[in-house]
Amino acid sequence: MLFYTTIGLISLAIGSFLNVVIYRTPKMMEYTWYHECREFLADEVADIKPKEMTAVTLSKPDSTCPNCNHKIRYYENIPVFSWLFLKGKCSNCANKISARYPLIELSTMLLSLVVANHFGPTLATFWVLLLTWSLISLTMIDFDHMLLPDQITLPLLWLGLLININGAFTPLTDAVIGAAVGYMSLFLVFWLFKLLTGKEGMGFGDFKLFAVFGAWVGWQLLPLLILMASVVGAIVGIALLLFKNHQKEQGIPFGPYLAIAGWITLLWGEGIWAWYLQTIS
Repeated sequence: MLFYTTIGLISLAIGSFLNVVIYRTPKMMEYTWYHECREFLADEVADIKPKEMTAVTLSKPDSTCPNCNHKIRYYENIPVFSWLFLKGKCSNCANKISARYPLIELSTMLLSLVVANHFGPTLATFWVLLLTWSLISLTMIDFDHMLLPDQITLPLLWLGLLININGAFTPLTDAVIGAAVGYMSLFLVFWLFKLLTGKEGMGFGDFKLFAVFGAWVGWQLLPLLILMASVVGAIVGIALLLFKNHQKEQGIPFGPYLAIAGWITLLWGEGIWAWYLQTIS
């Protein structure tokens, strides 16, 4: 009980931090891109007034209400409980606070407890918790902005290879091959689709995320992973077209489905794959 309680409380706090990561990481990327572009095009944009942009980090500026700029106090930032106590409204202007924030915190706690229950009090739990929290961030950022930041995917790729040096989840050879196959398979699909249609079917972040799972679970489970991600993505995509007036030209992020399928594969992939092979045979 001490183990699960500790994991639950820590993951609630982490969930609150993930809300910050999800909201601010794209803004940090936009700020960096803008200033890099101005530096690169120095002469061409010298006579253009710079766009006013505030530098944002994960720690600065302090969290405020987007409506009245009321500084959120520490006791107004307790995961889930503060939102319930404030009845989902700002304490200063009564502007509604999205239920998404406590839902992300609760989801982080629940998924973390599933990981803790699956792996127990082992080092594997720590590694998979880091992966789980990162995948939650990637999923929400991709939903919001169609981005899978390198700042998150690339460290996960190298971490997967490093922890498999001793075969934590799969032999190192399988991990290295998995990372290469994961990236190159979607890379080839991307270019084949582009040559045939003249359009880009996915982003480079999807290649990197697939490579991440190849590094964590090995190349053998990648067919199962891409199958599950494709089926879920197709179902959600069709539902959006039918019920949400989603424009056909409007992109649908594939990263969230890769993240969900990859997380399931890491925990239960071998059992699912064995069941699938037995079923089709």
